[in-house]
Amino acid sequence: MNTSNNSVNVNFNSSGDTIVSLCAPSSFQTVRFWTYLFFDISSLICTFLDLYYLLVDRKLRRALNNHVIIVLLIVGCIDELTNITWTLYNDHNGTPLIKSYTFYSFWAFINLGFNSLQVELFAWATIERHILIFHSHWIGTKAKRFFLHYFPIGAIVIYYLIYYSFVFFYPFCESSFEVFLAGGFHIPCVFDHTVLGMWDLIVHQFLPTVIIVLFSMALLIRAILQKNRLRQGVHWRKHKKMITQLLSISAVYVIFNVPWVLVIFAYQYGLPTDIATVALMYTGFLYYFVIFLFPFVYCLSLSELRSKMAEKLLFRSGAQQVGPTTPTVRQRTDGRVGY
Repeated sequence: MNTSNNSVNVNFNSSGDTIVSLCAPSSFQTVRFWTYLFFDISSLICTFLDLYYLLVDRKLRRALNNHVIIVLLIVGCIDELTNITWTLYNDHNGTPLIKSYTFYSFWAFINLGFNSLQVELFAWATIERHILIFHSHWIGTKAKRFFLHYFPIGAIVIYYLIYYSFVFFYPFCESSFEVFLAGGFHIPCVFDHTVLGMWDLIVHQFLPTVIIVLFSMALLIRAILQKNRLRQGVHWRKHKKMITQLLSISAVYVIFNVPWVLVIFAYQYGLPTDIATVALMYTGFLYYFVIFLFPFVYCLSLSELRSKMAEKLLFRSGAQQVGPTTPTVRQRTDGRVGY
């Protein structure tokens, strides 16, 4: 059985489970295509520049606070090169790049899995920033750095890849991708009123967002309260940059991610489908601006990166102006010729 309108599609799989997909009208897909195309190209260029300087510059590469940023940029880059690119192709042509259930599952895996991964990684970054600034002695040895710095990042990446592979590729039920391909929002059939769906909603969507908000606010409060003590330290300028950087990126997550989480949370707990349809369509549209804007905000928050980019641009501009010159002959008042 299938009932649909311009916004809602309700399917029943072979097990009798209800699968609700929320779709977007064609006009919305057109707006999304041109908006995403512009920001995707711009964001990818900035991402490549960020990664280039972070990986080439030894000082930036070895800074502990930059490691999670590097991973976030890589995750975002993969998402933009795959999920966003496939979305743009589908919106423009009205048909997916590859017509295959396996491809649809992989696409949905990137779409939900990588977005959830980058939110969780930044949530950890907000926690780790407290350690780096206020408790640096906790990572004073190689063993401590491994367990409190490298291990959490690696564990988060591995866990999310395994979890969402399990969700999308293990045959619990057969999902319908019809409305997802029409530009809508896809909820995996295994999430429909199940414990696994509740786990994903709370642990992967709601909790990381709460952590970002609370730990960012706590960092700002601690920085204000301990401003005098921090200014007396030799690393005050470094700590100030780290605080400013994290709060700037946190603002992007709060503005573009929190509305999406609140709506999907309300939808799972009884928000009427007709209201959720419109809310999820627009908050889902804004949701991707976290990935689009992240490399720009990071670049602007790092003075060293801005300086290096400015030097490159000025050097190239100056190099283009350099060329063969003709000496100017001028007549001096004493009758001699000068140059």
